[in-house]
Amino acid sequence: MPETVLSSPAAAIDLEVTPLQDEAAQEFSARLSTEHILPPGEAPGYQIDRLLGAGSYGSVWLARELKTGKQVAIKFYTQRRGLNWSLLSREVEKLALLYTSRDIVRLLDVGWDHDPPYFVMEYLERGSLETLLREGPLPVEEAVRFAEGLARALVHAHQSGILHCDVKPANVLLDAHAEPRLGDFGQSRLTTEQSPALGTVFFMAPEQAILDAVPDVRWDVYALGAVLYCMVTGAPPYCTPEAQARLQAARPLARRLEVYREIVLSSPRPEAHRSTPGVDHRLAQIIDGCLQRDPGLRLANVQIVLDLLQARERARARRPLIALGFLGPILFLTVMYWIAEAAVPRIVAAAEENLIRRALASDVVTARILAESVQQELRSREEALQRIAEDPRLRELLGLSRGLSDEELLRRCSAPPPSATAADAPDDPFLWLNRTVGEVVDQLTADHRTVDDSWFVTDERGRQVYRFPPREPDHDTTLGRYFHWRDYFHGLGRELDPTVPVGDVAIRSAPGLSAPFRSQASDQYMVAIATPIRSQTGDRIIGILARTIRLTALLHQWEVRIADKDRPLRPSGQAPVRFLALGDARGAGVRLLDHPAMTQARLASLVEEDRPGAASPLAIDPALAEQLESTLRCDRYLDPVAAIDSDYDGEWLAAAAPVGQTGWLAIVQERRDITVQPVDNLRRVVVRAGLLSLGVFSGLLLLLWYLIHRASV
Repeated sequence: MPETVLSSPAAAIDLEVTPLQDEAAQEFSARLSTEHILPPGEAPGYQIDRLLGAGSYGSVWLARELKTGKQVAIKFYTQRRGLNWSLLSREVEKLALLYTSRDIVRLLDVGWDHDPPYFVMEYLERGSLETLLREGPLPVEEAVRFAEGLARALVHAHQSGILHCDVKPANVLLDAHAEPRLGDFGQSRLTTEQSPALGTVFFMAPEQAILDAVPDVRWDVYALGAVLYCMVTGAPPYCTPEAQARLQAARPLARRLEVYREIVLSSPRPEAHRSTPGVDHRLAQIIDGCLQRDPGLRLANVQIVLDLLQARERARARRPLIALGFLGPILFLTVMYWIAEAAVPRIVAAAEENLIRRALASDVVTARILAESVQQELRSREEALQRIAEDPRLRELLGLSRGLSDEELLRRCSAPPPSATAADAPDDPFLWLNRTVGEVVDQLTADHRTVDDSWFVTDERGRQVYRFPPREPDHDTTLGRYFHWRDYFHGLGRELDPTVPVGDVAIRSAPGLSAPFRSQASDQYMVAIATPIRSQTGDRIIGILARTIRLTALLHQWEVRIADKDRPLRPSGQAPVRFLALGDARGAGVRLLDHPAMTQARLASLVEEDRPGAASPLAIDPALAEQLESTLRCDRYLDPVAAIDSDYDGEWLAAAAPVGQTGWLAIVQERRDITVQPVDNLRRVVVRAGLLSLGVFSGLLLLLWYLIHRASV
């Protein structure tokens, strides 16, 4: 229970202080209010029933008017007689002036000539706001309703020239309908009076806590804000256990008032109301404006507070109207959005699916053509190789090579080919083979076909006895070295360990294509087309004739043909939008053999096994590989080359076709986003139109809101 400071109407030196009650005193007061105690006097025409409460200067009793049976409250002044008359006349004077206000406790009768004197006022059966607040803070809107009632009471009082000077929850009574009534005008002052009036700590403005302070209308503004703050938070501003202890210890009255001013002026501004649920920004600003410690910054009068509270209520009342103004257009917008959300994606998805289906169908045809072309190219080269292998001069070359050293083999292979005329037909088989290979190279060049990377002959033990050209670029010659472990020699479908002993590996018996292998010179994948060389009687295989080609070079002749004429094959700094790739589907999964990004520089940095099915950084995702092998198409293909070249990130369309019996897959890729770009363009047009419509609609909506706002002010 907060400490109460009362003032004498005579002079400032007569000010007294009602001390804080301890638990024993509170129990005594509670018992006193319930016990049957004789009233201090009689009131003619009224039957006094029981004590309602007692204070420093008198007591209030519940009574019943004999004529009407109506319950009333009678306040007896039981102290010094001179003071009784002064207090009675002051309060009766104020209540009589304010009789017409329904927000102030009404004066019914006065006993001027009785001892002790008394006055009769209406009885408000629901007690005081202080009693209600003992149960905890009020709901915010109820607190605002109470504050508006108090503000109306104070406005009426101020317009009548009366300052209350002691607004606090104990002086606010509630009628049967829970409407607040302002009472106890014992500390009130006329606006023309200069005598001080001390209110109640924690509800009293700091400038009021001065013994010679001149009454000011802004005192009631502060007290009203403090009561509103107390209603929404449960405690008045600055009221802490530490502050109460300091005030309790302060003596005399002047020191106590000084301590109170120090507490208010030095403490942080009250903020508890801002974190209270339901306190909006407007209400928080109203409370802050009332509780300004500097009276010059405080709201100037209670009428302003009332206007602000009512403006807040009008703003809150307009919310349903504004919401109604928004509701119709928003519902319309929601329906239109639902239609757009339901229809447009389906249309776009159908168009996108159609574009992808057509693109994949075209890519599948391209992949089949590519696969058949590669197969035909390999078959053509193999047939040419077989014709040369049947020439007896090739058996003669193998016979001569047995006695030649590596240096002599290099010299013989390096000899320039003779003229191609019949008269100059050489007897030397090395010169004959050089001329024959040269003719094949010239023909491939004339036909704009890919030239072989190399030609070579190995004997039955795997020793290389002929090579064209005799040296690899930037590498020593391979003449005289053993390659019995290569697949083109033994035809087992895989490369063997190079350390396998010579003679432990059987020579291939049929022409065919070797497993792809990494070139020691370029690190790119190569393949060899090999055919056995038989003895004159045909019962024994005496060597191998083979030609090698880089897979990148093999596919190059078809790459330009599939490029989109309207788009460059390789935009600057980007991956090509449509290109060919080759995958090896032998074994588990599919790994890339050729790809535009598989350059010599990149492949040199990759460490991988050359045997099919081995773990490879260029292996296609198993699920996508299975889809390619089974359906020959994939509409969300992820290129494994993206791991080494970010230009290939994202989703692609991929179509595949098997290359004969090689175990390879010819793959045609094109960017998915570019394929569906027309649909994306359509989507952007629709989105822009939708956003424009939304902007126009929003503008109209804001205009409608403004008109509703203006109409509801």
